[in-house]
Amino acid sequence: MNAPLPSAARATGHDLLDKAALQALIVQALHQVLPAHALLYQTEDTTPYECDGLTAYRQRPLVVALPEDEAQVRAVLQTCHALRVPVVARGAGTGLSGGAMPHARGVTLSLAKFNRIVNIDARSRTARVQCGVRNLAISEAAAPYGLYYAPDPSSQIACTIGGNVAENSGGVHCLKYGLTLHNILKVRGFTVEGEPIEFGAEALDAPGYDLLSLVVGSEGMLAVTTEVLVKLIPKPQLARCIMASFDDVRKAGDAVAAVIAQGIIPAGLEMMDKPMTAAVEDFVHAGYDLKAAAILLCESDGTPEEVEEEIGRMSDVLRKHGATAIAVSQSEAERLRFWSGRKNAFPASGRISPDYMCMDSTIPRKRLADILLAIAEMEKKYQLRCANVFHAGDGNLHPLIMFDANDPDQLHRCELFGADILETSVAMGGTVTGEHGVGVEKLNSMCVQFSAEENAHMFAIKHAFDPHALLNPGKVIPTLQRCAEYGKMLVRGGQIKHPDLPRF
Repeated sequence: MNAPLPSAARATGHDLLDKAALQALIVQALHQVLPAHALLYQTEDTTPYECDGLTAYRQRPLVVALPEDEAQVRAVLQTCHALRVPVVARGAGTGLSGGAMPHARGVTLSLAKFNRIVNIDARSRTARVQCGVRNLAISEAAAPYGLYYAPDPSSQIACTIGGNVAENSGGVHCLKYGLTLHNILKVRGFTVEGEPIEFGAEALDAPGYDLLSLVVGSEGMLAVTTEVLVKLIPKPQLARCIMASFDDVRKAGDAVAAVIAQGIIPAGLEMMDKPMTAAVEDFVHAGYDLKAAAILLCESDGTPEEVEEEIGRMSDVLRKHGATAIAVSQSEAERLRFWSGRKNAFPASGRISPDYMCMDSTIPRKRLADILLAIAEMEKKYQLRCANVFHAGDGNLHPLIMFDANDPDQLHRCELFGADILETSVAMGGTVTGEHGVGVEKLNSMCVQFSAEENAHMFAIKHAFDPHALLNPGKVIPTLQRCAEYGKMLVRGGQIKHPDLPRF
């Protein structure tokens, strides 16, 4: 149960307290529900939590809580709700849109200790796992049963299933096997008031509204996830990968559309441009064609007969659309080597630039070449390099803009460059995000994607779950004031700094 609020909080509300006094108030209250080792508030202890994978924006939390069981999670939420203190849930911190960036006057709720695989049921092909379990660890635990968990983000060695639920993560095999939403059955957690809540069911469907689809991708704004029931699928008998080179990005883009138009759904269909292949080849030596303007990785899996037939069909399509070279993996080791470059695109970029900002938009497949050519012009406009890697099969782009965060002008130009990519994607019939979420990074571009009325509906859903806006506030949904301010900037030419980030 919650302790009574100190008189200062009852009398004046914590908005009138300075940060030091507010921190003392929160620490005093949380010490009653958490052991001392599960509470961090000294500067040197909270600094590691100041950002997620979007390192350009940082903010230290007042307090970091590290609960060890669900009872403690519930108590932390109840205490923070009583104090009207914001709470930002955090997993591994691998997110790329600032979704886990702390609130300056709030608590970061780290769920890192929730790392237990509760149960694997080979007969029902499910795994019940705590939210802090790493994505890859699920497949490793299921491997003895001939099963695995299909969504495989590039960060799968580190990212957690709770974070995957928050962002509706995908990965290189999402074209055939779907996103997180398509591979989970149930999510369990707590409301902002600390009440237990479940979304979905162990069956294929649940009665009532489909709230599972609502909470997946909600970026920690509606509830705090503690446990997930995931689907497992049998490992295919065989998987082989085609590596195809193209001397022109338009030919590569057209080849992607042609493969899908033939009714082929590859297990994976990825594209990298020349700057990206150069970066990853120097890093992992995957055997990429450094002369190619773009390369495609096309994978087939299934029975040996299915794979042989599909590899042949895809190879024919790629040749007809201008592939200058085609290599097909002849062993599992070679297949993994082909994929190693794609999986290591982000760390490879980190070796050649002090900082990078990874964008995440989605466009119709037929516009792949158009957006790449547009990005090339933006490089000249903003005088920054950009390497491109993306899930070509579903049009999900991941341009990596390279800059130095220690140079305010470069950061400014990077922000403008990123917004230009997102808003050009919308103009081409796409969206501002595919799988990395909105967080704080894309708040302004959401104003371009959605109308004021649409944003109001999203706020209404948020209010239904969290009336006081305490869970991850200031993220995902832009306010009317922000959109009005951003609209004025666009009218004036768009060449001034975006509204300050973060804005809570």
